[in-house]
Amino acid sequence: MNSGASEPALIGLDWGTSSLRAFLINGRGEVLDKMFSPEGIMSVSDRNFEAVFDKLIGHWLSAGELPILASGMITSRNGWVETPYEHLPLDADTLARALVTHKTECGVELRFVTGVTTEDESGPDVMRGEETQIIGASALGMSDGVFVMPGTHSKWISVSNGRIEDYSTYMTGEIYAALKGHTILGTLIEDGPFSEEGFDLGVAAGLTSKSHLLHDLFHVRTLPLMGKIEGSMVADYLSGMLIGSEISAEMDNRAAEETITIIGRNDLADRYEIALAAAGLQSRRAPDDIVAMGHFSIARSAGLLS
Repeated sequence: MNSGASEPALIGLDWGTSSLRAFLINGRGEVLDKMFSPEGIMSVSDRNFEAVFDKLIGHWLSAGELPILASGMITSRNGWVETPYEHLPLDADTLARALVTHKTECGVELRFVTGVTTEDESGPDVMRGEETQIIGASALGMSDGVFVMPGTHSKWISVSNGRIEDYSTYMTGEIYAALKGHTILGTLIEDGPFSEEGFDLGVAAGLTSKSHLLHDLFHVRTLPLMGKIEGSMVADYLSGMLIGSEISAEMDNRAAEETITIIGRNDLADRYEIALAAAGLQSRRAPDDIVAMGHFSIARSAGLLS
């Protein structure tokens, strides 16, 4: 196959809980085309993942057979094919050796990237999908350092010489949604634009809360109740407190001079950038679509690219 700039060499699928991204990738790891669908694994009727797959990228397959790699929650127990977990440390070669092959009813062959697990003092931790993004970042020269991946379950990942050495998961996003939607803290929240003032105040509180977080969270109710912050600030105060607390927990294990790489381009990543600066930490943004480079790197390690 011609691996020139205009010739496709690989299809990469980043299939998560709430969305699906597909990438048509050339022989240099560059994205030629991409598709998006809101049909994450929890939105697929009757678990008919093959139908969603065919609908989204069937037109790419008509040009000829290409290797296809899929990563993310599509490899979980609730996904298309459940893959096992690889243990740390690991790199692109490790993930390449652990690929799980699956053939669709139409005869199309896919390879699924395995999940990753580690064990700390309090119990096991797992991830699916983030490892492929980290491999992509390493391939682009970010092969050492600390990465934060904001989301429903935020990940803090340590990388050395292109290998994932350790990581921790924080349920920050899910706790925010639960507190806002299902507790008394949400009763005084007013809808409106982002309040940077409210967020900054929350971050400051979260950075100092430590083990007092469960006590300090009640201030999300009492501060607006007593007129100390406006109702329009409450949601962002809560967000800031939780993110600040997360960063505070990680700061105990990080050198002050370390630069934290943020993987993400949405408003949540913006919030982490603000909060990290408030904590006195340097940060930078990873390039867009690094997961596609991760797919490319794993496929190359597996000998799938000609």
